[in-house]
Amino acid sequence: MATYRQVGRLLVISARLTRPVAGCGYQSAGLHWPSHNTRISNIWPQNPQWVVPGRTMFVQTQDTPNPNSLKFLPGRTVLEAGTMNFAGPRDAFCSPLARQLFRIDGVKSVFLGNDFITITRADANMEWKVIKPDVYAAIMDFFTSGLPVVSEDSKPNADTAISDDDDEVVAMIKELLDTRIRPTVQEDGGDVLYRGFEDGIVKLKLQGSCTSCPSSIVTLKSGIQNMLQFYVPEVESVEQVKDEEEERDAQG
Repeated sequence: MATYRQVGRLLVISARLTRPVAGCGYQSAGLHWPSHNTRISNIWPQNPQWVVPGRTMFVQTQDTPNPNSLKFLPGRTVLEAGTMNFAGPRDAFCSPLARQLFRIDGVKSVFLGNDFITITRADANMEWKVIKPDVYAAIMDFFTSGLPVVSEDSKPNADTAISDDDDEVVAMIKELLDTRIRPTVQEDGGDVLYRGFEDGIVKLKLQGSCTSCPSSIVTLKSGIQNMLQFYVPEVESVEQVKDEEEERDAQG
């Protein structure tokens, strides 16, 4: 149950979020990402193993700003809430679905959202037409198996949950990330996690298609940073936080 302190803080946040956006490039305080063409292709499963007994299951694909990541939409709920990122097979111990997808040659990482699965390929020279049939089959086989997407004791990261220790600025940043920024990023097959606020700098970790996306810096600076600075003057800049594996990939 929310404390009086939390309720009061949320009322302040609500008042600031309703601040009108005038004289700027935002529309309804939405984010402007680097322009890209998003194409959705309907896939009719010709292979019998792509057909769910009793009815046909359609899997759609959607391009992302990252040419090495592709978004798969199975037409049903993947995660009830939040997102989960699996950078490699070792991280997929809690997800039968991710483990199955990592068995496919060419799959580097798996990202799960509410109604989508983002696959990032290991080799940019491997064409998607080689990988996609195996991914379609794996997704359809999995959803007919009755297995849970993730184990019951595994939960998505609650990085934007407001705690009693958060001051008004941090609470405002988390609220904006959760309600205004993350939905837009997830539309592109990725996510952004809150990793701290110190000396005016918001630290964020990009996941899914955003991890190795060529336009990720533009997304951070032109999209997320501008949004946060508009509503929270205390924010001076936004910086990306990378783990060791991502640093090695960037250097390689």
